[in-house]
Amino acid sequence: MRIKHAYKQSITTQICITIIVLITGTVLLCWFLNTTFLDDYYRVMKVSQLTEGYYLINQNIQNEDDTADYYDVELERLCANGNIDLLIISADGTVVRSSTNDNIYLIKQFMDVLFGGKDDEDRRTVRATESYSIQQVKDSRMASDYLVLWGTLDDGNLVMMRTALEGIRESVVIANRFLGYIGMCAVLLCTVIAIFLTRRITLPIRQLTDISRKMTQLDFTAKYVAPSPDRNEIDLLGLHMNQLSQTLEQVISELKTANNQLQSDIKKKEEIDQMRKEFLSNVSHELKTPLALIQGYAEGLKECINDDEQSRDFYCEVIMDEAGKMNQMVHKLLTLNQLEFGNNPATMGRFDITELIYGVVQNSMLLLQQNEIEIEFDNLVPTDVWADAFLIEAVVTNYLSNAIHYAAGEKKIRIFYENRDERLRVSVFNTGDCIPESEHEKIWMKFYKVDKARTRAYGGSGIGLSVVHAIMELHHQSCGVINHPDGVEFWFELDKNSVALDAKEC
Repeated sequence: MRIKHAYKQSITTQICITIIVLITGTVLLCWFLNTTFLDDYYRVMKVSQLTEGYYLINQNIQNEDDTADYYDVELERLCANGNIDLLIISADGTVVRSSTNDNIYLIKQFMDVLFGGKDDEDRRTVRATESYSIQQVKDSRMASDYLVLWGTLDDGNLVMMRTALEGIRESVVIANRFLGYIGMCAVLLCTVIAIFLTRRITLPIRQLTDISRKMTQLDFTAKYVAPSPDRNEIDLLGLHMNQLSQTLEQVISELKTANNQLQSDIKKKEEIDQMRKEFLSNVSHELKTPLALIQGYAEGLKECINDDEQSRDFYCEVIMDEAGKMNQMVHKLLTLNQLEFGNNPATMGRFDITELIYGVVQNSMLLLQQNEIEIEFDNLVPTDVWADAFLIEAVVTNYLSNAIHYAAGEKKIRIFYENRDERLRVSVFNTGDCIPESEHEKIWMKFYKVDKARTRAYGGSGIGLSVVHAIMELHHQSCGVINHPDGVEFWFELDKNSVALDAKEC
């Protein structure tokens, strides 16, 4: 039903119907004009011919020179073409001029026409002057109408002219019949031509319609192709639609990109909000225990629960230890915050990573001895890398601190290198329990602890590895963890020269 309705409303159908209606209307209008006005028009023309003939005869009388022959020829032509009977009679009844050889028969016909009417209805004056009169007379014997001019010439002779009107009625009937046949043929021919032409005109329009339909479905692959090299208004419209399609595709692509970026920004904001909430929750949780201990032991000192010096020293050590843990956690949080928000940019330079690690190990030697941990770092060959020495020292310190606190079994720590093309991988391995594979991605999150009880025992806050991850992201480098049968290996990578670093930044 929808397709049928669309067909009725098509441009081809509308143009064909319009052309058919116009042609049919033109034919009917011609038929109506022929039927209504042709008879009167023909009568007017005949009156004009009779009047012209009268003046030609007078001109012929007045000019007896060489021009008389010219007027005779014109008069003969007028009588022949206009089917006019002419008769000129002198005052004594002699026929001066006649259009036929049988003058007596012609005189009789004129007399019958002029004086044969039974009443005034058979005779009507069309035009009358001082010299002549034109009347429409009905010949009752012949049952036909005539236009008759009779009057007096300038030389005193009587002139009579007659022409039949009946032929025009037959001509109108024949003309209308012929016009009807021609009209039907014209309608059929124009219908075929209109269908052919309108299909050629509407072909690009249908193509544009299909393109616009696809554009409403956000399909911009279809393009308008002009059917001929000569560009008309429709072809220009098609080219503009191609440009519009290309522009819309580009704009929609940009909008989609902007929308994806907006969705990413919204998701990032939600993640930041969630991280902020988790951060506040974790900080509150981490500070609650040391604050409670500090408050409890401080109240005990104030109340003098134990007066002996050993108890007071123990209370003071607990307060100092918990305050130190809080100070260390706040320091790490500030460092992590500066790294995440870009407030602590890396100062890149060449330095000896072996010397840096050796210094960190020496600073931790007391803690290693207290925990009875054996450390292996036999690589005394100077190895230069490009990085921020201060930040990389924090990475090594965090890795070594974790290794010390989690070392178990044989209680061994091993620090070693691995060359990887333009990068150097530094690994810190400690014997002990492995980290579950499901926890490998989570250990880099702030405040995340695999073994919360053990972490609390040595004062860990779960921030150290987050600081390591932030520092490596600042250097555009990688870090990770690998489980071994007898322990865990933490690693990070650095560029060995500035060329690789510049290429990476580009």
